[in-house]
Amino acid sequence: MSGKLTYQQAGVDTRKAAAIVGDIKSHVKRTQKERKLWGAYGLFAACYDLSAYRAPVIMTGCDGVGTKVELLLEREMYETAGKDLVAMNVNDILTTGGDPLMFLDYIGIPALDENKIVRLIAGMADYLEDCGCILAGGETAEMPGIVPEGVVELSGFCIGCAEKEDLIDPTTVAVGDVLVGYASDSIHANGWSLVRRVLHDHPGLASEEEMQHWLRPTRLYHDVVRGLRAIGVRPRAYAHITGGGLPENLERLFQGLGADLTIPRWELPGVEKLYEHIDSTDRFHTLNMGVGWVAIVAAEDAEKACAAGPGGFVMGTMRSGDGVHVTVAGE
Repeated sequence: MSGKLTYQQAGVDTRKAAAIVGDIKSHVKRTQKERKLWGAYGLFAACYDLSAYRAPVIMTGCDGVGTKVELLLEREMYETAGKDLVAMNVNDILTTGGDPLMFLDYIGIPALDENKIVRLIAGMADYLEDCGCILAGGETAEMPGIVPEGVVELSGFCIGCAEKEDLIDPTTVAVGDVLVGYASDSIHANGWSLVRRVLHDHPGLASEEEMQHWLRPTRLYHDVVRGLRAIGVRPRAYAHITGGGLPENLERLFQGLGADLTIPRWELPGVEKLYEHIDSTDRFHTLNMGVGWVAIVAAEDAEKACAAGPGGFVMGTMRSGDGVHVTVAGE
């Protein structure tokens, strides 16, 4: 031994990292059933052939899992974290009318942990396989001394494409159009800084069974988008309900218009106990309140739109005047 330091002694094991890449290839392969990369996986960059599109428009998105990841890591729910990461990005791409083509992930970790990494990738691949999006690559960064022990940093990046003529155009939203909401599967991956504060201040508020319901992965809404396409309904706009809740995510689509919305009571187990410790107005601006996706359609398409995916229902109608007002049925 020379007595001089190696990279491994500094906390980074490049050989182990290369071996893990081999372990995840089976997950990568199952995301290339509907679409395939142009060229091999694992090169310095990934390529995709757009020649099937006549007038392609590319869209991109970047998002993470937020502070929800702390609770998922505590429970070793790595697959759920991977699904959340995909859904938060793919859903945003879907709002444009685009097809999600390629996904890339960033995993920052204090030291390589094959079990965590492979399970994170497995969760990503589950959702990517469902929506026909390729796991095109990513970065696993071993960051000793920077990323704390027990922490995993997660970021996702999605690339989509659509024919220019098929792009969703929110400027076409007009008075009389109908807002159709689709149920969320859980709190999803936003609002958790508030939820975590409540849980910190009120230990034991939620049972572990209730926490499992709260922590279910963000719903992927590709089924709704594909369902609407299949029946020939072209929405005026889509909204993915994340941070800011229904009011803020919908208001960004409206130009001098507004809506008065009525949503059903959120049946998420234990959520009423959470409400007791959250400002009654702020909850609508923080949580999805049981609605994770909204399509705005022409009035004559509303009934068909409700049937395009699970949990569809009419929330309200576009009106003149600014602002979105949300009430819960029966309250």
